[in-house]
Amino acid sequence: MTLLIDRRSLIVGMASLAIARPALAAPTVHEVQMLNKHPDHRKMRNVFYPLIQTVEAGDTVTFLPTNRGHNSASIKGMIPEGAEPWKGKINQEISVTFEKPGIYGYMCTPHVSLGMVGLVIVKGDGVAHNLEAAKAVKQRGKAKRVFKRLWEQVEADGLLAS
Repeated sequence: MTLLIDRRSLIVGMASLAIARPALAAPTVHEVQMLNKHPDHRKMRNVFYPLIQTVEAGDTVTFLPTNRGHNSASIKGMIPEGAEPWKGKINQEISVTFEKPGIYGYMCTPHVSLGMVGLVIVKGDGVAHNLEAAKAVKQRGKAKRVFKRLWEQVEADGLLAS
């Protein structure tokens, strides 16, 4: 049996694949819990879980108020230039879609000084462009120590490779 494909069928087939390709790589929704206690380290209080979330451009992160009294808000100076900041309400879920590669620092507004902070790293070209600016943002209280550990973890895990 011989299978012949004419030029028109080939072009139509290639176009169909090009259209379907983005659907195959659909954006992912990731979840970050807002907790009173870390699930694995019970002495860690007022935490986001996971502390570092790595995503692709176009993905969404949903911050879940697993325990009451928390929110998620971007930290001024800790998001890429041109990216949209966010600020969720206390006890309410918020979903943020990350379009631009880079580092996004965020906090729980009432618990930032207690160290309730985290990072979203959006992979892609330019992932580390705002690294120095993000590191230079002055932190207070326990947030300073938590970010120190987070930066060490980011480096140790090689999370800033494009």
